[in-house]
Amino acid sequence: MSTTILATKLYIPPARLKVILRPNLIERLNEGLHCKLTLISAPAGFGKTTLVSEWVAGCKRPVAWLSLDEGDNDPTCFLTYLVAALQTISANIGAGALAALQSPQPTSTESILTTLLNEITAISHNFILVLDDYHVIDAKPVNQALTFLLEHLPPQLHLVIASREDPNLPLARLRARGQLTELRAADLRFTPSEAAEFLNQVMGLNLSADDIAALETRTEGWITGLQLAALSMQGHKDATNFIKSFTGSHHFVLDYLVEEVLQQQSESVQTFLLHTSILDRLCGPLCDAILLDPAVSGQETLEYLERANLFIVPLDNERRWYRYHHLFGDLLRKRLGQSLTPKGIAELHIHASEWYEDHGLEIEAFQHAAAANDVERAARLVEEKGMPLHYRDVEGPVLHWLASLPKTVLDTRPSLWVRYARLSMVTGQTTGVEEKLQAAEDTGGGKQEFEAVGR
Repeated sequence: MSTTILATKLYIPPARLKVILRPNLIERLNEGLHCKLTLISAPAGFGKTTLVSEWVAGCKRPVAWLSLDEGDNDPTCFLTYLVAALQTISANIGAGALAALQSPQPTSTESILTTLLNEITAISHNFILVLDDYHVIDAKPVNQALTFLLEHLPPQLHLVIASREDPNLPLARLRARGQLTELRAADLRFTPSEAAEFLNQVMGLNLSADDIAALETRTEGWITGLQLAALSMQGHKDATNFIKSFTGSHHFVLDYLVEEVLQQQSESVQTFLLHTSILDRLCGPLCDAILLDPAVSGQETLEYLERANLFIVPLDNERRWYRYHHLFGDLLRKRLGQSLTPKGIAELHIHASEWYEDHGLEIEAFQHAAAANDVERAARLVEEKGMPLHYRDVEGPVLHWLASLPKTVLDTRPSLWVRYARLSMVTGQTTGVEEKLQAAEDTGGGKQEFEAVGR
């Protein structure tokens, strides 16, 4: 039974007319040719395919290209297209492999690949095989076939894999043997100078250096994020204010991230992402405390998210603490507000506050209690836990929280009026201090308590 080949899967994407030249990355790809495998692994929209197509356009080696899709999870289909891609290098290659694939008699994958590898060794020149969008492959037989190919790869063939997540291949072994070159999101992010060139020259904007820096920081160098922002700014006269308001809830960013990232995940992973989006930083035990689901391991899920390049950023070398990409976190929090009631979101914050308090992190515990609008808990943390209110990163949140409380709530706790007055003085906001102290005295507090709080 023959398989009809879709020729467009074998086309090398043409280089764009307006593209940001990235000589440092091109040099790294060239240097990686001495290895068996080059892996380009990064989230959606980081320019993986664009970079590889730009590289191969200037590369002096012949290139075979295969754009994968979900149908290639069938081993026969995968191998058929693999041979078809190699035949763009040499028309005679793979005849034996194709005959075995089309034979009614079952033939082992290793036997087919052995025949194919022997034919590749007969090619006299070096060449490159690119497998693009490998993240669509989740079939174990296909991964096993590619592993066998890698382990016996002839020296004239260099393999390039572009993927949104790390493939299920023996990467650690290849890395240890010096046979793997890797480019990841940190490498692919636009630098400030690249962002400036992209926004002002490619996208035709006329942004100031400050606006470019602010947008580069907001997007964390995410190329598609910059492009979506640039498209959104066309027609806006006030770029500065637009950039300040540019978040993951902007409709272009929202549509892209929902379609390309969030909806591609399982229901349990989507729940994990949404519920943990209330956190500024994440670790396994903290996620466990929020989810309260023994069937889901916070640490294992975080490790999966990192392997899957799901817009998660490690904060330490031990891979204990992480955070979400700013725009992705914005999206998740917006979606959380659409999927849970305010009470449900408050419960998540309370779980976080309890975990932080149990681990001696009173500042974070207070912040989540305040976010949950749990006045009793937040007040107790401020009054009883010895929070270092003289620290700048504490003064602001506590003062903001106190300012948000109704007078009727403050009247029930004179000590809060006193803290309100003291923090106002410390931060230079002297207007109204006397009125706050008077309110404290009227409700049972006074100067003595003000002095006690100040100690």
